Amino acid sequence: MKIKTALVTGGASGIGKKTALCLAEKGFQLVINYRNSESEAKSLARQLTEQYGTRNIAVQGDLSVQKDCIHLVNETFSVFDTVDVLVHNAGPYIHERKRMTDYSFEEWNYLINGNLNAVFYLSKLILPSMRSQKWGRIVTLGYDRVETAPGWVYRSAFAAAKTGLASLTRTIAMEEAEFGITANMVCPGDITNEWKEKNIKEALHEISGEGTGRRQGTGEDIARVIAFLVDEASDFITGSVLPVTGGIDVLGKVFKLPDEHGIN
Repeated sequence: MKIKTALVTGGASGIGKKTALCLAEKGFQLVINYRNSESEAKSLARQLTEQYGTRNIAVQGDLSVQKDCIHLVNETFSVFDTVDVLVHNAGPYIHERKRMTDYSFEEWNYLINGNLNAVFYLSKLILPSMRSQKWGRIVTLGYDRVETAPGWVYRSAFAAAKTGLASLTRTIAMEEAEFGITANMVCPGDITNEWKEKNIKEALHEISGEGTGRRQGTGEDIARVIAFLVDEASDFITGSVLPVTGGIDVLGKVFKLPDEHGIN
């Protein structure tokens, strides 16, 4: 039986790492893309190889740069015959909250390229391989209610990119269905950095004492959904945008900018 190959962008840490671990546990061999975390990516690839006896590699690439996307795919195909699963987890994000007009041209292009254009580049290069075998899975990451094209105050570039990506994901699903390829988007809720590599079991031990009964969201919550979507039997699920938020309205949070912006 053929061992399937999964390419996870931004797979060296956070939700990407949890996804790689989850897919490896289910028998996939991994291509772990990283931008700066070389030691972490290579260490994870070695860990998976030692633990599961599969072949796993780490490939550097800044996915906001077209030539790096091409390099990533070329390096992948130099080792593996096909890419069966593409998980586009990497997505540039600027934590500073600011109005659209406060973004530099470089910042805007960085966010649009990394969150939207990179998916076009990678999918265009990988889809022929998926078509040839009549099987493939593409999973992108968005944010809650992205399919409704909501405005997201002080997050204009990121929101514009992910809204476009939701449409692109659904278009890929329609265009590639005849080839046995599915495309879906998973939308994580407010999962903080320290919880992106933690497990559900850990979160259950730290349920808030506020009486809400809500626990922290974890990287495992997202990885489990991605693993379900790429399963053989999940072929009837395509073009879906799936929120994994714990019922939290992320966009409903109200933030204020500093006084120098003149809006307080």
